Amino acid sequence: MKLTREQVKRFQEDGYVVVDNVLSEEDLAPVIAGISRFIDQRAQELKAEGKLQKLYEEEPFERRYSFLYAQTKEIGQGLDIMYSRIPEVFRFLLNRNLLDVVESLLGNEIICNPIQHLRAKVPNRTFGEETPEHFLNVPWHQDAGVTLEEADDSDIVTFWIPLVDAVAETGCMEIIPGVFRNGYLQHTAKDGFTIVPDQLPDQPAKLAPCPRGGIVIMNKYTPHRGTPNVSDIIRWSIDLRYHKANQPSGRPFYPSFVARSAANPDSVMADYDEWCRLWDEGLKRGAGKQLHRV
Repeated sequence: MKLTREQVKRFQEDGYVVVDNVLSEEDLAPVIAGISRFIDQRAQELKAEGKLQKLYEEEPFERRYSFLYAQTKEIGQGLDIMYSRIPEVFRFLLNRNLLDVVESLLGNEIICNPIQHLRAKVPNRTFGEETPEHFLNVPWHQDAGVTLEEADDSDIVTFWIPLVDAVAETGCMEIIPGVFRNGYLQHTAKDGFTIVPDQLPDQPAKLAPCPRGGIVIMNKYTPHRGTPNVSDIIRWSIDLRYHKANQPSGRPFYPSFVARSAANPDSVMADYDEWCRLWDEGLKRGAGKQLHRV
């Protein structure tokens, strides 16, 4: 699916666009199955260590993780993409429907950026009242803030993909449209990684609800934040970044790879084992190095 001219225009004017019906159940079901398998394996290990009392195997994907998390936060260790290395997630990085959308903005020489995450936003009621707000909800930030300065001129676009309906109740994103034109805003790491308060534009923010199968696409300078999950399900999401070929990624020690190339199709990374090897090497190279510019 290519973006329409109107969708591209909206992205160019607002710094973001929500696109429905990009991904089918055939696209998402293997990803969810792979995540579910990883969670089950992790739960079995923690139960064997005496850290889990109940596995909640009867609970669906949208609920099980929160019951496990309530028993031990260790269930989330190793969940992120570069650690869990779920084969189905690797294949999803090369999903044709997804890359068709990417191509609409970046052209047909596309690099998969190494800044990518798998997130499980459990219901707020899982936490105690003393839990800091920045822990519950990612505060206002720009994705450019988590790259090094080397990537300031790189065309990096964020593709935020919910695996359940992301609505106000489940904690969809909130975005400040238009201000991406101001470029990078100063960030601080105090009380969570966030834009310095007096740098935050005094402009109305908009909720960006997105149904399962849709994508929220954002400019790297678009301010956005998380909102509370007041539902009784987990707001599962994947956020990926892609950039144009021959540009810095912003994380030079982590592996970028060719996701699509019209000029050299054979250069596309299709080998899961090689991807894992590159992450092994990249994590060693990046150990102890600064990941953010702040």
